[in-house]
Amino acid sequence: MIYIPAEDSFLLIEQVKKSASKKKVLDMGAGSGIQSLTAMKAGAKSVLAADIDAESIHSLKQQGIPAIRSNLFSKITKTFDLIIFNPPYLPRDTREDKESQKATTGGKKGDEIIIRFFKQAPNFLNKDGIILVLLSSLTPKDKILNLLSRENLSHAVIATKKIFMEQLEVWKIERNHNL
Repeated sequence: MIYIPAEDSFLLIEQVKKSASKKKVLDMGAGSGIQSLTAMKAGAKSVLAADIDAESIHSLKQQGIPAIRSNLFSKITKTFDLIIFNPPYLPRDTREDKESQKATTGGKKGDEIIIRFFKQAPNFLNKDGIILVLLSSLTPKDKILNLLSRENLSHAVIATKKIFMEQLEVWKIERNHNL
């Protein structure tokens, strides 16, 4: 199932436009390719889209986006200046069908995929690279913040949007160079 861009995608796009120029970009969990296309239009040096879903990879390649099927970083071999991730971030809701959960559910509590991502991401981030990630007020943040601290990464909330019963946030993550 390809995730259809919604409010979260559009909030993230605005930050990708500001950050992608002349960068080597990885669009993790690329889905429809909206972030990859935005990075390309913003003048990225190169773009690689990665997704676990075969249908997404086929669609990305049809759009002319270099794409690789990968479970997070399992097939990624290069490093990047900018890593974009609009992850599944919602807690599991048993009322939601299984196919839809693949695109929206980040695990039982909603933070599990994001935690797996942050355990791997620093290995694929260039020295002065940044990560743009979208989170929800419904996503537990304690474990994420602890992990970022352990990985010597800092975060700043650079964009927010209130929708329905949640607030969306775009976090800019970068290495702490002042230690």
